[in-house]
Amino acid sequence: MARKSSPARSSSQGKPVGSTLSTAPLSSARPAVLEIYDTTLRDGAQAEDVTFSAEDKVRVAEQLDGLGVQFIEGGWPGANPKDIEFFRMIKTVPLQMATVVAFGSTRKASNTVQKDQNIQALLGAETKIITLFGKSWSLHVTDALGISLAKNLELISDSVAHLRSKDRRVFYDAEHFFDGYKTNPDYALETIRQAIVAGAERVILCDTNGGSMPWEIKEICQIVRRECTVPLGIHAHNDCEMAVANSLIAIEAGVVQVQGTINGIGERCGNANLCSIIPNLELKMKRPVLKDRLSHLKRVSGFVTEIANLMPNTHQPYVGDSAFAHKGGIHIHAVLKNSATYEHVIPGLVGNLQRMLVSDAAGRSGLLEKVEAYGIKLDKGDAKVRELIDTLKERESEGYQFEAAEGSFELLMRKAMGTHRPSFQLLGFRVIVEKKQDHGASSSEATVMVKVGGVVEHAAAVGAGPVNALDHALRKALEKFYPQLREVKLLDYKVRVLSANSGTESKVRVLIESGDHKDKWGTVGVSENIMEASWQALADSIEYKLLAEER
Repeated sequence: MARKSSPARSSSQGKPVGSTLSTAPLSSARPAVLEIYDTTLRDGAQAEDVTFSAEDKVRVAEQLDGLGVQFIEGGWPGANPKDIEFFRMIKTVPLQMATVVAFGSTRKASNTVQKDQNIQALLGAETKIITLFGKSWSLHVTDALGISLAKNLELISDSVAHLRSKDRRVFYDAEHFFDGYKTNPDYALETIRQAIVAGAERVILCDTNGGSMPWEIKEICQIVRRECTVPLGIHAHNDCEMAVANSLIAIEAGVVQVQGTINGIGERCGNANLCSIIPNLELKMKRPVLKDRLSHLKRVSGFVTEIANLMPNTHQPYVGDSAFAHKGGIHIHAVLKNSATYEHVIPGLVGNLQRMLVSDAAGRSGLLEKVEAYGIKLDKGDAKVRELIDTLKERESEGYQFEAAEGSFELLMRKAMGTHRPSFQLLGFRVIVEKKQDHGASSSEATVMVKVGGVVEHAAAVGAGPVNALDHALRKALEKFYPQLREVKLLDYKVRVLSANSGTESKVRVLIESGDHKDKWGTVGVSENIMEASWQALADSIEYKLLAEER
């Protein structure tokens, strides 16, 4: 049941709320469509290890506009020069779908609204919409701001009204609303009343600490919606792994604006993940929000990951590389007959792909699927299939892994089929690492001897490290025979210790990602000697490039 405000009610700290509380009831209102409000560029940028330049922000904003989100929160112009520069730059970018929003706080208690630097910076961003946040939790008012509850209401009212007087539309973020409501519901409701009376056209209920449960979110949203004269939004953090669930249940309770970030990046444990919320809305709840642009979702997810310089979460729902990847033989066998057996949606709807992983768990059906992808037709009963499965199982027992090394898998497969013709033969390599002084830099030099046809070639090269030197020497030896190798770049190098029981004698697995101007491929090597494992992966990388050139 909705609670009405009462001037006599006290806060959780035992202090009177004050006589400024309104007793006017609020009534419900709701726009016809859902709104996606992206805060990747502001709240997402507060994640540990994430830094966006102003130029990065513009590029991400263009991607979000192409995705079809309605609102893009660009940053806090009163907080840092980089955000001021973004708002200057974005004015020259012709966005088609999205409206850019500036974000900031209510005025300081020590300032008048006309002289508050934060308020002036928000106006200086020259956006049509400003999202203003204020305190809804009496604990924050008294302990964080150190002011009275009545004074906080004044800050909210003054700030919203001033922005409206300057012809700005205002969205009001009720910070810590759910914690505030659970502690002192009358005061939490009064804070949003003040924002609405002053002219806010949206009120966003924030689970800022991310500690609320879905059933709490649902009940409180229903109460507020019955009393609120403007449409509501939800802004959830993920500290209890509930941000997506809390956002969706808030929408079920009548909230119409959902805020979040691409890939869920954000401070502490992150924000509500729009890459899960959006497809859940469109595909599960039948609430379209992107105007037929859902298939762009995976690409935008990858773009933000790349710009933020983060490692991709391959297991992320919907947009992760593993979201529709199948490894178990029974799964693969069923999916090949009917994808609905182990896929809850069609991967292409979100721009993803179905993948059959190469492993000893895949069985004949999965292996045949992979073999046929390379243009080789085999019957299930062919002896070569059994031979390839046995080889694969043997290699994986030695520590090889082919899920991220399909270049090495294709070479392995063609060798088992008897169709591979090596491009070169290794006669030997040597790597020297030298360090002359305690504080001096080390140097690495590698020599490689190979045979191409009947010609022996010997080359030496230096590098930033032993693997880099070996890579340079191998290319130097082969480029006179295969000039197309000049296009190849080593994009990523990873080493995994497979078993630490043997200390420095432990077996390691090296995964290398290589690429040229049009493609990328992975290769793998395994050995107790890290240079031998690196050689295997490097050699496979070169062989795969030359094999692809023959197709």
